[in-house]
Amino acid sequence: MGNLLKVLTCTELEQGPNFFLDFENAQPTEGERDVWNQVNSVLQDSESILSGLQAYKGAGQEIRDAIQNPNDFMLQERAWNSVCPLVIKLKKFYSFSLRLEEALQSLLECLTCPPFTPTQHLEREQALAKQFAEILHFTLRFDELKMRIPAIQNDFSYYRRTISRNRINNMNLDIENEVNNEMANRMSLFYAEATPMLKTLSNATTNFVTENKTLPLENTTDCLSTMASVCKVMLETPEYSSRFSSEDTLLFCMRVMVGVIILYDHVHPNGAFNKSSKIDMKGCIKVLKDQPADNVEGLLNALKFTTKHLNDESTPKNIRTMLHPSLQAFEICRTCKPSSLQKASHEMPRLLTAVKAHTMDTYQPYMTELWKQHLETNERGSIKNCLKASLQSLI
Repeated sequence: MGNLLKVLTCTELEQGPNFFLDFENAQPTEGERDVWNQVNSVLQDSESILSGLQAYKGAGQEIRDAIQNPNDFMLQERAWNSVCPLVIKLKKFYSFSLRLEEALQSLLECLTCPPFTPTQHLEREQALAKQFAEILHFTLRFDELKMRIPAIQNDFSYYRRTISRNRINNMNLDIENEVNNEMANRMSLFYAEATPMLKTLSNATTNFVTENKTLPLENTTDCLSTMASVCKVMLETPEYSSRFSSEDTLLFCMRVMVGVIILYDHVHPNGAFNKSSKIDMKGCIKVLKDQPADNVEGLLNALKFTTKHLNDESTPKNIRTMLHPSLQAFEICRTCKPSSLQKASHEMPRLLTAVKAHTMDTYQPYMTELWKQHLETNERGSIKNCLKASLQSLI
């Protein structure tokens, strides 16, 4: 039946067409060959980039020894000689992001250009669609690894401080020919991002839309929303997911789905979470939550913290609650029904843990409002004390 199969879509007019795309076997046609070869030359280096990042150990101990013993020349030299090869490696990762950006824009040009619609492009140019998916898959894998390696920013900060002070003379300073001040500034901005590769792709997609003013925005956003539908259907339909020879392809689909959602959210003026979005966000989140928690925690966090419009007022409450379950406690408290307080009190430990972890900007307005308006009576005193203690430590 071919690599790309139309599947049942009773909501086609509402959510757009759904497809099954064979991510394992799609091969380029003659018409795709030139662009496919260009992109493939980039993608063939992706595994070595991931392996290099995974093996990154950092120079934390050497840097600490040098800082604690500023007059010990041997320790200064040891730290410097440990950091320099790491900086070269970090430059390699950054340079790859620039190559990936160019590859993505080449694929977008092919998958969105007239006279064909994005859906027709995906049907005709399955190998390019697969490469688009592989870029997103690599991007989320890279960023997941990077977030677990705080040594990257520590090493690079030490490098920049040492170079700027020029306190180490004649110690491998030839590295400045590799990483000059301009390159160091760009690398610093790149690694300052929690998800630098995803940020690069988001900027590349936004720039593609901005630079191609004659190309309707819908061509790009429809391409992204269709890809999200492709992945959602493959994940939730056993008939199609069973076609894959490897379980890794399911994780591949999940990463690609999240990646295109994030890109859509950054490119579309109303974002991916709005009711008018062509992406079935409720369905996509449900598909993720139906998977083993270890496989999707990073992907759910990516939707929470790297999207642009999740916290907009136009985002339906049920979508926000699916991604931030602790918000349900606030909604319970807002009702001010004594019968609901016991249920809310059970949610508080989880809620406060989430607040203290990394979501203060999201939750503080709700907490402050509840503290002032709803938690002043004796019968709600236990919750009041819990919130008050937490707020005093956070505000």
